[in-house]
Amino acid sequence: MQQIFNFVIRNKTFLLFLLLFSIALALTIQSHSYHRSKFINSANFLTGGVYGTMNSVDQYFNLKTENEILAEENKRLREQLLNINRTVDSSYIDTTYSKSKYRITTAEVYKNSYSLTNNYLTLNKGKNDSIKRDFGVMTSNGIIGIIDNTSKNYSTVLSILNTRSRINAKIKATNHIGSLKWNGESPIYVQLEDVSQFAPVKVGDTIQTGGESSIFPKGIGIGTIDSFETDIGGDTYTIQVKLFNDMTNVGKVYILENLDKNEIQDLENSSDE
Repeated sequence: MQQIFNFVIRNKTFLLFLLLFSIALALTIQSHSYHRSKFINSANFLTGGVYGTMNSVDQYFNLKTENEILAEENKRLREQLLNINRTVDSSYIDTTYSKSKYRITTAEVYKNSYSLTNNYLTLNKGKNDSIKRDFGVMTSNGIIGIIDNTSKNYSTVLSILNTRSRINAKIKATNHIGSLKWNGESPIYVQLEDVSQFAPVKVGDTIQTGGESSIFPKGIGIGTIDSFETDIGGDTYTIQVKLFNDMTNVGKVYILENLDKNEIQDLENSSDE
């Protein structure tokens, strides 16, 4: 307190000047409309800038929450797409497959390998979230892989960039079926093999899931035909498919659960007996 008194005594002339100047300024602004309008505009500009900065900072720290809300909304919309019985013209998804019912769980990628021979992803959802082996994994752009193993809170995904991966796929324009594999080379391309030589293959055509399994529904996007060649036997094509997904940069994903999977498998097993 004594220091405050000492400061006031030392600077009493300057402080008196500031007081009188403030009073004079206030009286001038109060009595002249021009000065008052200029002051209000300046004050609004200053406070607006401060509030704008504060709002930007607040929005930045709320991005995670907003992203989670958007992901949840996207999950609900995608579930609706997977479970309606009509065709939607899309490069990424074709809802004519919707005889099965699918439930979607959103997840985040904690680890993603793409430069190995057998690549995997690690997700932050596991048994506690009802995630099981052989659930499909995709993004808004297309398929990512298949759940390979689970723990209580995490799961690993057999990436489509894995030489062990085998996924049923088709040419969207013609419905010709093949087997989707990876040759272990580029993370940008996968290969669709065993496509009939009678298929009218064209560069740029879309490749989608074939729907002949209980993991992925028919019509989930994979990529586009970049090139193709006839196999040694001359009966089939091997097609180079450029992926829709950038497999080197995967963040949020959707895990697909086919609610009719057990019924389908029981029926197929009884047919094999």
